[in-house]
Amino acid sequence: MNIKGKVVTLRAMEEEDQELLREMVNDPEIEKLVGGYSYPVSTNQQQNWFNSNSNSQNNIRLIIETKEDGAVGFASIVNIDWKNRTAFHGIKIANKKFRSRGIGTDTVMAVMKYAFEELQLNRLDGTIIEYNEPSRKLYCDKCGWTVEGVRRKAVFKLNEYHDELIVGVLKKDYERLIKENNYWDI
Repeated sequence: MNIKGKVVTLRAMEEEDQELLREMVNDPEIEKLVGGYSYPVSTNQQQNWFNSNSNSQNNIRLIIETKEDGAVGFASIVNIDWKNRTAFHGIKIANKKFRSRGIGTDTVMAVMKYAFEELQLNRLDGTIIEYNEPSRKLYCDKCGWTVEGVRRKAVFKLNEYHDELIVGVLKKDYERLIKENNYWDI
């Protein structure tokens, strides 16, 4: 089953997506915007990651596609806790030319719709590096997420430590957001 937004389709990762994913991991511009760490990844290492990280009941990894551009990024709903109805979510858009076109907003909205309406989760969590203002605006200003805390100097990027924003959204926040802006009715 594919997950449909207004402009994106989220689908399962396929073998042919591995080069796009490898390029994103190896892209220094993307790397500096996301938490965690990265190191150069070979084709073989990417294939091994793909083979060991296929979708499971607790980790859903999706490719973001548009009709015009094909595969443009990656979205995830991982560490699903079925008892507490929570999960961690994040996205990566592969290329600057795909940004500022509503793809990120539609991806997050489609992920929330799937997580809250289909999976019946109650909460999604995420993290944002303090200087990643586009991600903060996407999640908090456009998609109804809340900054719930700060992990001080928790991420080492660009040769210094940075604060990490802890963000989250509840099912009721999502329901209020779509009611207020009629997102799925437009």
